[in-house]
Amino acid sequence: MLPTDPKTSDDDWAEREWTDADFRRAKPASELPQAAQRAFPKTRGPQKMPRKVPVSIRLSAEVVEHFRATGTGWQSRIDDALKKVIEDG
Repeated sequence: MLPTDPKTSDDDWAEREWTDADFRRAKPASELPQAAQRAFPKTRGPQKMPRKVPVSIRLSAEVVEHFRATGTGWQSRIDDALKKVIEDG
């Protein structure tokens, strides 16, 4: 049935449980055609050691604006600045 068909119910579009046969037929994404692979965003691999610890911290707007203005990786630059404070004692 087409999605515009008034007889279509939510159950018609529900995802079914994969069977053993489905898993046997499945292929890794690396075997998809290149055009299809480009349609999916890249994901990060496992994080290298040492791992960073996720925290929530309140910073002044001035600090956030300064570091955000430096572009991608601004949070890592805050981490670097804090490490320098520790090293300088």
